[in-house]
Amino acid sequence: MDIVIGLAIGLPVGFLAALGLAIARAGSLGKAFEGLAVAGKASQDAAFAAKLTAIHAGAEIKQIEPPKPVKPSGAPLRMLALLQAESRLVDFLLEDIEGATDQKIGEAVRQVHKQAQAALKRHAVIEQVLPGNEGDTTTVPKGFDPSAVRVVGNVTGEPPFTGAINHPGWRVKELKLATPAEGADEFVLQPAEVQIP
Repeated sequence: MDIVIGLAIGLPVGFLAALGLAIARAGSLGKAFEGLAVAGKASQDAAFAAKLTAIHAGAEIKQIEPPKPVKPSGAPLRMLALLQAESRLVDFLLEDIEGATDQKIGEAVRQVHKQAQAALKRHAVIEQVLPGNEGDTTTVPKGFDPSAVRVVGNVTGEPPFTGAINHPGWRVKELKLATPAEGADEFVLQPAEVQIP
């Protein structure tokens, strides 16, 4: 009889003690039940149990981290760097010309234009997207490339569309740019220059 009374008291007390310990370790009753659910799944799924064992044994598990932003390619900036080197185009565009006279601006534009045009022709083969001139009538066919031709105005229905050329567009057919030196930062359009006396 004493054994039965001991079991009747001991089992519930032991269960409550074990539950209290589980809650204390887990941090909450909900987490304790989650732990019991995980243990139940591990007893039925060998692959899951192996993963738990690996974690428990301290095996290295790769943490899932958000991908680091990829630094964009500086290749498109190489042409801008050339235009800066050969015509100082970036210097001109970033210069404050508010107080400059029209004559001074005109002289600067003429010089930058001549040098930039020569650099552009030397390093790129550029062609018009559409044949013709501004104001000419053209037909945009069905299946046209919207990245090459932008149709604007009263656009309804399906192509072909007929309208006037606002701009014939430009497309680079060939680019003649040198590969940058190993490790060069292509985002530097022109390195800073320091004169040592």
